[in-house]
Amino acid sequence: MHDSNATSSADELVADAMRLRRIYDDHLGSGSAGSPRSVVSDSWQRSLAALIDPENRTPPVVYSPEDLPNLREGHPLHEVMPLLRTTLVSIADEAMHVMLVTDADGHILWRDGAHGLLRSADDVGLFEGTRWSEDAIGTNAMGTALAVDAPVRIHSAEHLVRAYHDWTCVAAPVHDPDTGSIVGAIDISGPLHTLHPALVQLVTATAQLAENQLRVRLAIADERLRVRNMPHLTGLHGLEGALLSKSGRVIASEPYGRFPERVHLPEDSDRVRLQDGREMVVESLSEGYLLHPEPGRRRVRATERAPGISLRFTGAGTPQITVGEREVPASLRPAEILTALALHPDGLSGEQLTLMLYGDEGNPTTLRGEIHRLRALLGSELLLTRPYRLAAEPDADFLRVRRELRAGHPKDALDACHGELLSRSDAPAVRELRDELTAGLRHAILAGDDAELAHRFAEHPLGADDIEAHERLLDLLAPVDPRRAAVAARLAHLLA
Repeated sequence: MHDSNATSSADELVADAMRLRRIYDDHLGSGSAGSPRSVVSDSWQRSLAALIDPENRTPPVVYSPEDLPNLREGHPLHEVMPLLRTTLVSIADEAMHVMLVTDADGHILWRDGAHGLLRSADDVGLFEGTRWSEDAIGTNAMGTALAVDAPVRIHSAEHLVRAYHDWTCVAAPVHDPDTGSIVGAIDISGPLHTLHPALVQLVTATAQLAENQLRVRLAIADERLRVRNMPHLTGLHGLEGALLSKSGRVIASEPYGRFPERVHLPEDSDRVRLQDGREMVVESLSEGYLLHPEPGRRRVRATERAPGISLRFTGAGTPQITVGEREVPASLRPAEILTALALHPDGLSGEQLTLMLYGDEGNPTTLRGEIHRLRALLGSELLLTRPYRLAAEPDADFLRVRRELRAGHPKDALDACHGELLSRSDAPAVRELRDELTAGLRHAILAGDDAELAHRFAEHPLGADDIEAHERLLDLLAPVDPRRAAVAARLAHLLA
């Protein structure tokens, strides 16, 4: 049976799209067909100021498929995705829409919905890993909702980039109930003739449901932190103090009412001055912080709680990290972070660590994401913050190499070294230490008269292709030494 109401609604949407296109052409040109809505006009101005080209633009692909699992797992909305799928995906399937969920910067982390529409979505960059902020792709529901911190509908030619005029989108931001900051956006997108008046209310209500579920999880986490860490507070034995969440919210205090609802925690200091002038010590706990006034009266000994950590970062192959008896999967960036922290046991500020890992072009926001993922791997009791530091001194092969070289023991240094330190790393701190260890070990061995040690170095990954090392070894080997022929042949091969 033909649905005349549906046909009429679709016709109206198409007619509205044509009207918006006339406004678009005139507004960006010199005509006078009318003006877009203020939320759209303001967004166009921001987008054009960001040098978005309305005629030729595709969203940048920021993350590869391999990056997405870790990004999703570490994102606050990961825990509420079952709710979002239950609420929106079936509706998106039936209405030929796509559900999209972004992070606070507009990167699409999740996508689901009508399979018949996914290919069309791929064609215009509506897939995981792309960035949809206004400064990346112009006016769109996701980016504009994040920019104005409110639910937004962007229909047809309200998109600044002409390629999206056949689409209509509705998005709403989701907030962290702890800090109030935006953590991402929920979006429903589809062909322009499928816009339903109730979509804005549906997406907005779903965002509120997600926030409510995050609020429930936050309350549970607060109670867990309070129960587990109250002994630290009661252990002050009459001194005033407070338990804080990781964001600085006061979870419990003694006496009640002596502390503000939230304490701003400096990133690179273990002291904080409250608004009333009191100076307090900030002690790291496994799940938050303890605030107390007396520096020497009570300290939480993190090293007693933290398990041992072993690092093997020299030589070929994957970096090896062992925490207690547990092998931790390691990629290059966590190994670089741990190398820098191992070199600075007293801790590093976010700016210092960013400079050591990324150089002058580094971004502290990127570092915070890396630290968050690394703490999830190692345990928050081992990797501490404010400043960033390790709670336990690591047993690291590169530290042993440096220690033995500085003590004048090249044989022991060679025993501890399996090859170059993180050979694929371009982090400034790693490059500097790698050059120091390689040059120091080479100089110490070649300057000596130990033929056995020189022979070991010539067969070591650091010396296997070193012409000068083989020439020095030939000088040290006795004329009747049976190894001379093989060393001479290897040297001839290197010279050739």
